[in-house]
Amino acid sequence: MLPPLSHEEILRYSRHLLIPEVGIEGQQKLKAASVLVIGTGGLGSPVALYLAAAGIGRIGLVDYDKVDASNLQRQIIHGTDRVGVLKVDSARSRMLDLNPYIQVDTYNEPFTSANAMQIAADYDIIVDGTDNFATRYLSNDLCVLLGKPNVYGSIYRFDGQASVFDARYGPCYRCLFPEPPPPHLVPSCAEGGVFGVLPGVIGAIQATETIKLILGIGSPLIGRLLIYDALHMSFDYVKLKKNPECKICGEHPEVTGLIDYFEFCGVPGIGHEEGAVEKWAEITAAELAERLKSGQPVCLLDVREPHELAISSLPGAVNLPLGQLAGRMSELDPTQEIVIFCKSGIRSARALEILLSAGFRKVRHLKGGINAWASAIDPRMPVY
Repeated sequence: MLPPLSHEEILRYSRHLLIPEVGIEGQQKLKAASVLVIGTGGLGSPVALYLAAAGIGRIGLVDYDKVDASNLQRQIIHGTDRVGVLKVDSARSRMLDLNPYIQVDTYNEPFTSANAMQIAADYDIIVDGTDNFATRYLSNDLCVLLGKPNVYGSIYRFDGQASVFDARYGPCYRCLFPEPPPPHLVPSCAEGGVFGVLPGVIGAIQATETIKLILGIGSPLIGRLLIYDALHMSFDYVKLKKNPECKICGEHPEVTGLIDYFEFCGVPGIGHEEGAVEKWAEITAAELAERLKSGQPVCLLDVREPHELAISSLPGAVNLPLGQLAGRMSELDPTQEIVIFCKSGIRSARALEILLSAGFRKVRHLKGGINAWASAIDPRMPVY
């Protein structure tokens, strides 16, 4: 039996009630529904806000990060006064301020194979608002095993994707991407950047698909991948087919339970810094500053993109973007001491691996990148 609507709720949702496809019964369906949103960042922000405004009766939020000033360019559920606050707490407060007639559950913990089943079991729909492949595969496999729809979204710079993966009626994420890309092939938003309004567009589409699924109206994105190009304002669609050889939803599935998705994707697990290298290959900002002060010869290799040099730079550094490094190694002297740096240490760790594999031995990378230098050595330099 569907829950009744109070007079206050009827007034609040009146614009929904006027739509024949929604009406009183549809709004009651929304009130009776439960949705789990994985991530309260760029995608999770608009998803959570619109689901709350729509009157979804129970919304779960999973995240284990805190609000950072660099989030506010796109993560619109948070505010300046919430910097340093747990993201799930910040999001819950904003959602209940928007709509006090809903229930918001928070899970301030990483979403992993160990807890995913327990967290997701009681929710009707899972919305994937994550930014890493390990959790995307986890979300997909979880939904296949539990028989739930997985509302997918992905963003990078100016490009976005959205779909609904539901193995009961169409393909799953593994049908489209059987194997993850090689580690470090696709930079994160933190390293590659993202157009601020892009997650708003894709997140709103995810919220739209979620509400449609609950109401049972329209044509969901099952079997279709929406591709959005914000720079040229274009929407394209790719038709997707179920893969009979899919390892989890195919005719002879090999994956029958949740696995170690960090190992599957070849990336460090929770608690291990991405791009982590052996301690001997690291140099701290303080150690580098002391070395430069002593006058010891060292080649500073900046593997950031050229446009990042306008934000911050180290005098005398050679700029070889990571994507060009393999083809331009001949410009470096392997007999010279080399210290590689980037924004935060992720790309420099990858560059270190490339140079070491090419036979370079006198090479280290700056732990924490140029941002660590700005924080510890030169406060006049901006952190980004």
